[in-house]
Amino acid sequence: MMMRTILGGLLGGFAMYIIGFLFWGTPLSAIALSRADAQASANLQAAMAQALTRSGTGVYVIPDPATAQGTILYGKGPVAMLFYNNSGFPVADGASLIGGLLLALVTGVLLALALRFVTSDFNARVRVSLLFALAAVLWLHVGQAVFNHAPWGYSLYLGLSDFISLAVAGLIAAKLMDGRSIKPAAPDGTMH
Repeated sequence: MMMRTILGGLLGGFAMYIIGFLFWGTPLSAIALSRADAQASANLQAAMAQALTRSGTGVYVIPDPATAQGTILYGKGPVAMLFYNNSGFPVADGASLIGGLLLALVTGVLLALALRFVTSDFNARVRVSLLFALAAVLWLHVGQAVFNHAPWGYSLYLGLSDFISLAVAGLIAAKLMDGRSIKPAAPDGTMH
């Protein structure tokens, strides 16, 4: 049973990785991402390099509401939560793809182990998989739109991609842990 659990987790994790690629490594990602024109991108990049290089890589709330002036500016808008990296890297970074695959495989195995410890019934594992995926997405992704006023389109797209990934991984693991093989229907004895 443990081998089936690990195999189910690895296959589920691989499915997560492929689904993530479909959502984020193809033109579908344009549904979630906003674009600035070339000049605006260059201006913003120059402003970030000038203003944030000393502070370095991090997540910034702009303007910073930790001061009275920042609170006033924050209330007036525009505001941003900026994931900033002061180093460049390739758009299709091979190291992140390998790291992402390893993360997906580990996540799939952890999900499979959790399902194995929770219940031994296939239908219950399916329900737990779907409810877990929904709960995780609601709190982790939709919560960003609720608490941090993150754009709803991005949050919902990210949530949908992760819900499908987690649900499929759980379904694959549940099926492989089921242990019952699909048997062909018995012949009814009728000759044609």
